[in-house]
Amino acid sequence: MGGAFSWMAWTTEIAIFFIGVVLMLIGMTIWQIRSPSIERKGFLPIPTTRGDRLFIGLLSAAYVNLAWAGVTDMTQWFAAVLGFIVLLVMMRWG
Repeated sequence: MGGAFSWMAWTTEIAIFFIGVVLMLIGMTIWQIRSPSIERKGFLPIPTTRGDRLFIGLLSAAYVNLAWAGVTDMTQWFAAVLGFIVLLVMMRWG
């Protein structure tokens, strides 16, 4: 019925993550419609909009989680919290 990679292990944590991403995208879409963003310069070396900072923040949070999984055997919940903090910092000051 399929190859070795045909099934994904859906856990509660994975479901929470994807639901969170979808809710963020819906929220950002509504926010953009109600109040269009303008480019601004934060600590990132390029001018960015809210959507740019969300995308960069999500990528950064994903890399934090991957690095955590590769470096330590501790629970991923710490990495999730750290990744969320990185995302918030990116959205606010990025």
